[in-house]
Amino acid sequence: MKNYFAKQIVFAFILFISFFSGNAQNGMERKQLFDSDWKFFLGDAPEAKADDFNDSSWRKLDLPHDWSIEGQIDPQNPTGKGGGYFPAGIGWYRKTFQASSEWQDKIVSIYFEGVYMNSEVFINGKSLGIRPYGYSSFFYDLTPHLHFDKENVIAVRVDNSQQMNSRWYSGSGIYRHVWVTVTNPVHVAHWGVGISTPVVSNKKATVVKHGRDVLW
Repeated sequence: MKNYFAKQIVFAFILFISFFSGNAQNGMERKQLFDSDWKFFLGDAPEAKADDFNDSSWRKLDLPHDWSIEGQIDPQNPTGKGGGYFPAGIGWYRKTFQASSEWQDKIVSIYFEGVYMNSEVFINGKSLGIRPYGYSSFFYDLTPHLHFDKENVIAVRVDNSQQMNSRWYSGSGIYRHVWVTVTNPVHVAHWGVGISTPVVSNKKATVVKHGRDVLW
């Protein structure tokens, strides 16, 4: 059993070293900030998930962004005292981008540090998933949906209209950073592996691997 876990540790270490060495050689960053040049619309626009939707009239901004704090304080707003009487509602974000040629044959994912709340993310009109919460980070795999011969569009619907849903001010929108992560097909998974040593003595130690598989 000890040999098994020792091999697992060595294997994970080799993966880390080989991954970072590979990225250093080709000059590509594993984690790239994706905050700039978004467009925003306050209100519901279901057609905005489509890649050919015309968002030219939308407001341009960089993330992080909170539309509640930009609104007017009003005792009639449903957020109530806990939410500072700020407005909430539904909002949409869109970002158009070109997939780098360096991303070909890679695994490309988008990582949101926080969206408040009830978000749905689309890539080129296809839904990647719904996150019915606002405080936890999450990510989606973009790889199967990317176009390398034309522009791509990320669209995010944020629904903070169901009030009250917090005991304090939460804000509304993509209020934390967004990243694009680019990895080789063989890599350490996001939140993928952890090691603990629950029993340690002068003669031996018990090593336990936790989490998802090393390969993703």
